[in-house]
Amino acid sequence: MNVIVNNIAKIFAENFSSTPAIYFSPGRINLIGEHVDYNDGFVMPAAIDKGIYFAIAENGSDEIHFNAIDFADRLSVKINEIKRAEGWKNYVLSVINEFLLLKKNIKGFDCVFSGDIPVGAGMSSSAAVEGGLAFALNENFDCGLDRVELAQLCQRAEHNFPGVQCGIMDQFANMMGMKDHVLLLDCKNLSHQYFPLQLEGYKIVLLNSKVHHELASGEYNLRRKQCEEGLMIIGSNSPVRSFRDIGKWENLLAYESMMSKEVFMRCMYVVQEIDRTKKAAEFLRQNNLIEFGKLMYATHEGLSRLYHVSCAELDFLVEQAEADPAVIGARMMGGGFGGCTINIVKEKAMDKFIQGSAAAYQQQFQIKLEAYIVETSDGTRRING
Repeated sequence: MNVIVNNIAKIFAENFSSTPAIYFSPGRINLIGEHVDYNDGFVMPAAIDKGIYFAIAENGSDEIHFNAIDFADRLSVKINEIKRAEGWKNYVLSVINEFLLLKKNIKGFDCVFSGDIPVGAGMSSSAAVEGGLAFALNENFDCGLDRVELAQLCQRAEHNFPGVQCGIMDQFANMMGMKDHVLLLDCKNLSHQYFPLQLEGYKIVLLNSKVHHELASGEYNLRRKQCEEGLMIIGSNSPVRSFRDIGKWENLLAYESMMSKEVFMRCMYVVQEIDRTKKAAEFLRQNNLIEFGKLMYATHEGLSRLYHVSCAELDFLVEQAEADPAVIGARMMGGGFGGCTINIVKEKAMDKFIQGSAAAYQQQFQIKLEAYIVETSDGTRRING
């Protein structure tokens, strides 16, 4: 058992009388397929070995007790008094609320949780909190939901009390992850395939820029509107109803004069990224990491130059990676305007890469870089008994 598991078990024993079940709920990375989950695209996430650990047990009452170690905070509430709250509480309460909306027989329980996902690093700690709790409740109260249904429940939970209109990728990767594999997820219909991620001699390194520019949320909504506007123009002048049906990006040129420059660039990026993600799956099937890595660089170029969701700090880190022969692929990961870059790095040169990136970044921006080495993982699961 690791340190976190020992700690939550100890704190549970100090506060509650029952013997808990222990669960692990992973964070996620996304190798390629960025900003296309809301554009009928494909994404390629994987669950990782960093996440949230839960100790949970029924308590024979109508009350729910949470101890959120990492927030140094607690919550007690009666089941029939669950309502919207603030911060982390919204995420757990919204999950319980979704079970109640499904008329599932949720009873009182005690829960202690803690994790090792760095805050604000873009590894989706919110989906890990939702997924771990949902999986545990489903098992402890015999609710009968399968993993896809649990992922959809967690997505609804994030939409509801927290009010975050997220796509399905994070919750799906959390529930459906498989060690040494990535998921190719079709965001239109949730069909999915597993592709082996054979990283012999390489490691996945995340570099946290430690910045988050304030315009992120507003710009995210603007990108969605621009894509909708572009697709509406295309659909008004052709039978095309989805970006995935356009084919080669050059087919967009017929509509360029009908769009603003910004809308055309957004559409071009989306069509190219959908194509890149399909190609990336084929390269993984062939175990061709070198060509896969080239697509990651191309994705970053598109996110920076066409979709305009990168920033100076992320561009700098990717430029550093591209100049290092030990790195075969790198890009910004997530919504943009800060957060992490994801890099595939030769294992033997990994420490040198991290140290060199940190020194250059410190000199350029006076910010101390954080690096995380992550491995793929199975999805949310019980880890004792």
